This record gives sequence, C-alpha cells and structure tokens, in this order.
Amino acid sequence: MSISDTTATGTVEATTDEQGVTTITFFHPSHNSLPGALLDELAETITRTSQEEQTKVIVLKSGGERTFCAGASFDELMAIENKEQGLAFFSGFAKVINACRTSGKIIIGRVQGKAIGGGVGVAASTDYCFATQHASIKLSELALGIGPFVVGSAVERKIGLSAFSQLSLDAAEFRSAEWAKEKGLYADVYETTEAMDAAVQAFAARLATYSPAALKAMKEVFWQGTEHWDKLLIERAGISGTLVLSDFTRNFIRSFKEKK
Repeated sequence: MSISDTTATGTVEATTDEQGVTTITFFHPSHNSLPGALLDELAETITRTSQEEQTKVIVLKSGGERTFCAGASFDELMAIENKEQGLAFFSGFAKVINACRTSGKIIIGRVQGKAIGGGVGVAASTDYCFATQHASIKLSELALGIGPFVVGSAVERKIGLSAFSQLSLDAAEFRSAEWAKEKGLYADVYETTEAMDAAVQAFAARLATYSPAALKAMKEVFWQGTEHWDKLLIERAGISGTLVLSDFTRNFIRSFKEKK
C-alpha cells in the first residue's frame, strides 16, 4: 500500500510492506521544515496508519540526506498575525506528538541528519530511535524568543530535566549525536546512513513478528503519566503562539532571512 499527499510544497507518504512495517516519510524542500498544513497531514497519517490492521510497526523518517527536520517554518512564523493563528500553528506540533503518543503501534525513528527545534520533538516522540553520526540536535527556540514549550514535554520525557535544561538554554549550539545517545534520545548511532537503514529494517522486521497486543500494552506503559498531554500541549502552544508576535522574534527571523 502506498499513500502520498502533497501539502504546502511538502509531502507525507506512507507505505506498508508485506511484513506489516509501515514507513511514514515527510519531506519539505526547505530542510524538512514543517509548516502547519504539513504538521496536520503528518499527525493525521500517523493516526490513520496506526489504526490499520496491516500495520504492525511504524518507521518515521524524513526525505533528503543531512537534515532530519529543521523545525518550524520561518515563513509561516512571520505570517502569524495574532494569538489565534499562533496557537493554531504551534498546535500542529502538539498534534504530531500526541499522534505518536496515542498510537497503538511502536514507532521507530530514523534520523539521518540534523534535528532542530520541533525536529528534536518529533524524534523524541518516537519509541525507539536510530540515528547517524550527522544527527546533531539543537533546541533553538529561546534564540528566537519563543522557547521549546510544546516539544519540550516530549524531549524532557526522553532525556530528563537536566539534559533538557542544557539543550534549551544553550540554544545557539548543536549537541552531537553521541551526546543525544548518551542522554537517551537515540538508541544507536551509526557512521553511515546505509548502516543505520540496515539496522532500522532489521529491528522493525523483528518487532513486526511480536504479539500486537503485547506491543500495544508496552506502548501504554512507556507513555504512562502523559494522559493529560492533550490539554497540556495545547496550553503550551498558546504560550509560543503569543511570544511569536513579539518584536524580538520578528526581528530575529527577519535578520536570519536577510543573511541567507
């Protein structure tokens, strides 16, 4: 089975092989940044495929080579004119995280390159994540004047408060893939994409042979204590949605785009 949708010049594609491994691939030409429409489509695809009987396990990945996900779309951030629009945009990240959280299927992350901002949140929302040595991470939100309020819940859950604090406050610097592995974001780090893909394929195929009921029960254990996230993440989306309207954020994004 193959489903492909084009959204805001980006795509979300889902394919399921004979073993029941469903691979969801998102892509955007601007370093896999995520505009609101693409976030909505990604969340919907995760939810839909999770409910399909033929899906035994999900692999979540992005297209391209060296950037897994650059996070929020700067063009869309600049277009936000009021708190309601801000809330709607940042709620997109909440939808993706909650789709991963409430999926009854184990989700394997495949991170081939840099993850920034919301991209770190997407990686942290998977249940088991593979990466390459190029998959450095950065939570750049504070530098923009907004803070990682929505994705922070997923990141803190995965790497702990201390590491999350370091990553959040050191907003201008990347942390290496090995650092991310040491803190628990990545399970394994590989030198090449080919080696990572072989490991992802083997692990996914093995999980697909396990009891679906047992995997679902384990998933519920992994995410225990997050039942309030439907409300929490929307509340935090409102914080970011308000801060994005500040002169600080506007000036930062404008200056960044002028340098490109």
